[in-house]
Amino acid sequence: MQEISKIHVGLDVHKDSIAVAVAEPGRAAAKVIGTIRHDVPKLLKLLVKLGNTEAVHVVYEAGPTGWGLQRALTAKGYSCEVIAPSKMPRSPGDRIKTDRRDCAQLAECSRAGQLRAVWVPRPEDEAIRDLARAREDALNDRRQLRQQLKALLLRHDVRFPGKTSWTQAHHAWLGKLNFSEVATQAAFMDYWMAVQASDERLKRLNSALLEYVKNWRFAPQVSALQALRGIDVTCAIALVAEIGDFSRFDHPRKLMGYLGLVPSERSSGERTARGSITKTGNAHARRMLSEAAWSYRFKPRLGERARRRQEGLSQQLCAIGWTAQLRLTQRFAKLDARGVHRNKVCVAVARELTGFVWAVAQAADTPLQATQGGTT
Repeated sequence: MQEISKIHVGLDVHKDSIAVAVAEPGRAAAKVIGTIRHDVPKLLKLLVKLGNTEAVHVVYEAGPTGWGLQRALTAKGYSCEVIAPSKMPRSPGDRIKTDRRDCAQLAECSRAGQLRAVWVPRPEDEAIRDLARAREDALNDRRQLRQQLKALLLRHDVRFPGKTSWTQAHHAWLGKLNFSEVATQAAFMDYWMAVQASDERLKRLNSALLEYVKNWRFAPQVSALQALRGIDVTCAIALVAEIGDFSRFDHPRKLMGYLGLVPSERSSGERTARGSITKTGNAHARRMLSEAAWSYRFKPRLGERARRRQEGLSQQLCAIGWTAQLRLTQRFAKLDARGVHRNKVCVAVARELTGFVWAVAQAADTPLQATQGGTT
């Protein structure tokens, strides 16, 4: 971060309290002012005593309280950055962690320029992400409810004669089931109604997601990502909502590192040791890319659904999508032929798929410029 202020304020933010420390210009240790209630007007009164808005630079770590504090301070003219907790300098010998120490360390590291700020989404971007995560939660809830219903049927040795579950034929078969015990029938009906309610909930969220995305500033990126195999409209929306502005990453390797898809490494001297992927960064986007990579186990082809998704896209985007198919299907087949575990194959393909995701986002019709913050 650039040195743009004279006074650096570190905040350790919790749900009910905020610990405040101030680092003056120079090398003196940060001074802990105290702990106040999590109340923006009270915090603003405290900051006014430190100097004018141009002379104060505020930092705090990203956490469950979201971006409300950053937006409130920015609206009042303060320079406020949200810091990536994983990028905080930590001393290996430090075994004491308190709120007072944390805010003092934030202030001192900010003064030294050792912190990395995260990208702060706009309120409309965060709203789309909230809706995408609500859909993901609904999908997980439906999966669990379906599993509970099938477990009940299995305990009573009731088996569906067809091949595929949760089709129209399967639902028609469920509607004809009748158990001899009244209590069992009541349990079955409760499970089945819960599954049907989860289906309706997921439909509502899907419709709302598609409706709100139409006027979203990242809509061109959502359309462009559908040129890639394994990424439909809901997956594209969720990816863009989690990653945000792709222009933050000037190279695909940085996006791979942000998603935690690069191998860990502990090398020293002539010794080189690499391990499993780091799994840092955004777990939602990493999981979606791993699921999309599973579709590359099939041979390259352009089916009817893929052609519909590519309608209206530029020739350049379609070419990138086809190049990705040729490369990643070959990559999947080679690793699978070598006997590599399927999960590891998907992760390796997902890492390369991230590079094509970055290329497609950069080639979108309306490239976006970074508007806030830095990169993590």
